[in-house]
Amino acid sequence: MPSPASYLLLNHSKPFQRLLTSRVPRLLHVVTCAAPRGSSGGGGRREAISAGKAKKQIVFFDAAPPVSQSQPQEVERGSSGEDGKKDTAGKPAAVGGGNQALALVKRVTKKTLSALSNLPLAISEMFAIAGLMALGTVIDQGEAPSYYFEKFPEDNPVFGFITWRWILTPGFDHMFSSPVFLGLLALLAASLMACTYTTQLPMVKVARRWSFTQSGDRIRKQEFSDSLPRASIQDLGVILMGAGYEVFRKGPSLYAFKGLAGRYAPIGVHLAMLFIMAGATLSATGSFKGSVDVPQGLNFVIGDVMKPKGVLSIAPDVFNTEVHVNRFYMEYYDSGEVSQFYSDLSLFNLDGKEVMRKTIKVNDPLRYGGITIYQTDWGFSALSVKKNGEGPFNLAVAPLKINGDKKLYGTFLPLEDADPSNSNSKVKGISMLARDLQSIVLYDQDGKFVGVRRPSSKLPIEINGNEILIEDAIGSTGLDLKTDPGVPIVYAGFGALMLTTCISYLSHSQVSQFYSDLSLFNLDGKEVMRKTIKVNDPLRYGGITIYQTDWGFSALSVKKNGKGPFNLAMAPWKINGDKKLYETFLPLEDADPSNSNSKVKGMCDIPSGITRIE
Repeated sequence: MPSPASYLLLNHSKPFQRLLTSRVPRLLHVVTCAAPRGSSGGGGRREAISAGKAKKQIVFFDAAPPVSQSQPQEVERGSSGEDGKKDTAGKPAAVGGGNQALALVKRVTKKTLSALSNLPLAISEMFAIAGLMALGTVIDQGEAPSYYFEKFPEDNPVFGFITWRWILTPGFDHMFSSPVFLGLLALLAASLMACTYTTQLPMVKVARRWSFTQSGDRIRKQEFSDSLPRASIQDLGVILMGAGYEVFRKGPSLYAFKGLAGRYAPIGVHLAMLFIMAGATLSATGSFKGSVDVPQGLNFVIGDVMKPKGVLSIAPDVFNTEVHVNRFYMEYYDSGEVSQFYSDLSLFNLDGKEVMRKTIKVNDPLRYGGITIYQTDWGFSALSVKKNGEGPFNLAVAPLKINGDKKLYGTFLPLEDADPSNSNSKVKGISMLARDLQSIVLYDQDGKFVGVRRPSSKLPIEINGNEILIEDAIGSTGLDLKTDPGVPIVYAGFGALMLTTCISYLSHSQVSQFYSDLSLFNLDGKEVMRKTIKVNDPLRYGGITIYQTDWGFSALSVKKNGKGPFNLAMAPWKINGDKKLYETFLPLEDADPSNSNSKVKGMCDIPSGITRIE
């Protein structure tokens, strides 16, 4: 008779395994047993096996593990108990450790998703982002550090505590690319994704399920329910279709819904917000920006004036494009104030071929290859003059600092050199001032006002015995250049946000109907009992039990040319499987009595077990 150990190995008795496991010490043990390969019954002889006895192992854990369905591993012949323990203990322990690690990861993931999907946390994140954005509009962005040293000195803090350290240390001089701002955006994005995964997607899955209710009691327990004793399931389906519902039918049950898009809309809102934040992040970390003042007639290369804004800024090939200012001019109001200024620009590729030309103005930029060139400012570059018929000479014009936002430019035409024998002697000449490109004010060498000339008038003026003619006022255009790969993403996100927000106002409505309402009447016609039955919920009365076991299609009520309705009897069709199929016929034209092969003509309607009413 086999030993208890071999009996355990050969029969894999699970209760006996659990009994042994519960009685061993809480340590890992490996027991190696020798079991015969085969035996005859009773006192028969034992068959000789060349390999001898098969060795198998029983592993006892410190805590009862799930019983494995695989065969016990064989142990090499001649290994000691300690060696066997060392060889076999590692693998089960590794499996148990892997399960524990997986369970730990699942618990941490679940708690993290629960924390991130918390609504108060998401609202706090949005308020914090809005506060930083407001702060970014108050603090001047992108200035040199010296500007903040002067604006927010440590010896005189703004509001008593705000110094330049509060701005430069967290990177608030570049608010929208600062680590604090981008970190809050990432946290809000994580909250939106967690909310979508834990709340919105399960709600959509539930809403998409067809719910054919098999119980009238279940319907009556709903918040909104009603009972229509004489209603027809077909009539209800038609009414619901007229109200915009999708209607489905299965036997005595009806299911209808509308507004399913309203369940998808919150997911769309979250995705749109993620698009907006992704675009804003890309704009903050992957853009280029530059400014340049270019006199009329000169060129510049786009890449020479562009500066990266973040770590994701990668210069495109269009940066090799050269921009030429063909002409710069301005328009004025009747009062003399500047109303609009224009720049006629040409773009040339590396081969010197003009690839684009456009006259830009304020609010009408040039766009090419992802580069946008804005008209933002103007300046006075040079004044072309003639002296006593000689020239013209291009005199450089310098801006003069005055109070307010008004511009003032000045230049100087030398007439007489300084006396080298007199250290106090100065160069004498004519001074010229201008507020814009249309009028030039002239002063003699003593600083006295002489007159005003327009460059377009071509009228000379005599100053200190010299005839001066203003030929032209050469302006310079102030251009801002920008590449922003995030703008299309932000625009798409805002468009999707507006659309999905409107769709979210569509309410998701569901209607269920179950038709199996029975009434019992006595011989006097008095109703003695009424109950809505269902499968596994029969009606019992006076020792009689009525079960709900099946359903069928008895008649179809139709109208023809406004007449009727006519109740058309339904006949069952026999088809393969458990599906039901019924047929009816509406005659439209009688058979021709003179033709024996003529048949009645009409319309055939074959609704199946689950019918979409159309």
